[in-house]
Amino acid sequence: MATDRPRTLGELRRSGHRLESVKDEMRRNLVRKLQSGEPLFPDILGYEDTVVPQIQNAILSRHDILFLGLRGQAKTRMLRQLVHLLDDATPIVEGSEIHDHPYHPISAYARQLVAEKGDETPVAWIGPDQRYNEKLATPDVTIADLIGEVDMIKHAEGRYLSSEATMHYGLIPRTNRGIFCINELPDLAPKIQVGLFNVLEERDIQIRGYPIRLELDLCLVFSANPEDYTNRGRIVTPLKDRIGSVVRTHYPLTREIGMAVNDQNAWLDRADGEAEDGTELVVPAYVKEVVEEVSRLARSSPHVNQQSGVSVRMSIANLENVVSNAERRALLNREPAIVPRVGDLASALASSRGKLELTMNEEDGHEDKLIQRIFDEAVKNVFTLHFDAREFRPIVQYFESGQTVETGDMLPSKAILDRVAKAPGLRKRAEEAAAELAPHAKSPDAKLAAAASAAEFILEGLHVHNKLNKASKGGGTSYQR
Repeated sequence: MATDRPRTLGELRRSGHRLESVKDEMRRNLVRKLQSGEPLFPDILGYEDTVVPQIQNAILSRHDILFLGLRGQAKTRMLRQLVHLLDDATPIVEGSEIHDHPYHPISAYARQLVAEKGDETPVAWIGPDQRYNEKLATPDVTIADLIGEVDMIKHAEGRYLSSEATMHYGLIPRTNRGIFCINELPDLAPKIQVGLFNVLEERDIQIRGYPIRLELDLCLVFSANPEDYTNRGRIVTPLKDRIGSVVRTHYPLTREIGMAVNDQNAWLDRADGEAEDGTELVVPAYVKEVVEEVSRLARSSPHVNQQSGVSVRMSIANLENVVSNAERRALLNREPAIVPRVGDLASALASSRGKLELTMNEEDGHEDKLIQRIFDEAVKNVFTLHFDAREFRPIVQYFESGQTVETGDMLPSKAILDRVAKAPGLRKRAEEAAAELAPHAKSPDAKLAAAASAAEFILEGLHVHNKLNKASKGGGTSYQR
């Protein structure tokens, strides 16, 4: 903190500092952001016209907020970013455990210190990060964790049990004059949820029945999955009644937004220009589209439990695995360019497992079969965006004559192109598609690898449109009619 800030209560008064509640402080800073056009969540995509206005209204109304949505909808990320609505620094009574404001001390320690020293009361300054606390709700969370408990060690030191000096404050009073977040609120035991009533409505806490009232200044925020998610607990009705605003989140509404979220969150530093060893990595547009389409199809599949949801994390992990499989191929073949192919989707099985909750009995391999069917459907949908299967009639006729083309996720790009060159017009069409759908390929090697990827995409697209048959064996794939 800056050294020129007031260091005593007297200096603070003379500086003109005003006492302001946390919610008024958040409201003031939000008003400033709205007036200047500054975004509230600059790195959250797809919520600009749906979720963000609800959050802004809640803050302007000085409400406590519950974010309600399925897993992987950026609830926790947005909650943590609310800290940016707090001032850069705020004064507290130095040494206070619960961040007492010098103008309005509420703990016995701070009240006594101000009474003894008056304007000479020492003042410390804390930043936004020190004013945010978060607790993941689990069934073993106790009232002592959140509110506080009698500290028997302090009692053994000679303090009376009825004295506030024997109290050990929990997380909520220690976040006084800040933002306290409880993640996965339904997992909190009902009796603990009841313990939050006074904090939400009357803004005070009582510990162990002693007549100790702490008028807390807090903004309470929560996250939860919808209450009809049957494997979870429930938010007790009186607690919901005390929460000012319930904001519903959602998954990306369009494929384009989903792809932007994947690009933002997936570890794709390898694709940012050139890697340290000079290897160029290019991810064709259709690969990113297929990866996102897989999640979108899973979110509408009758075989997937939609009450559980399909997290955005599945798309992110799948994209990373697809890129990694392409990277592994380039390393093994000593190729200077890394370009994913649709054949690399097989590596996304590992990153999709466990992220889908099936509605049917899960037999061995059933999940993998469902994921593979979703992969095929995603390739079909994306292929239709870029190609018309009828334009490849000459290529299909080539296969109808009994010809076969073999590919494989570990085959070098040149080997792929040499094999598809036998089919009339296939290599040329693949090179045209690569120039259109992977235009950021710079080097000749990258362009060659992009053409091989496009050729495999065309073959796979013809297969999912029932124009070609496909057989997989020993790590290779053969296309035939």
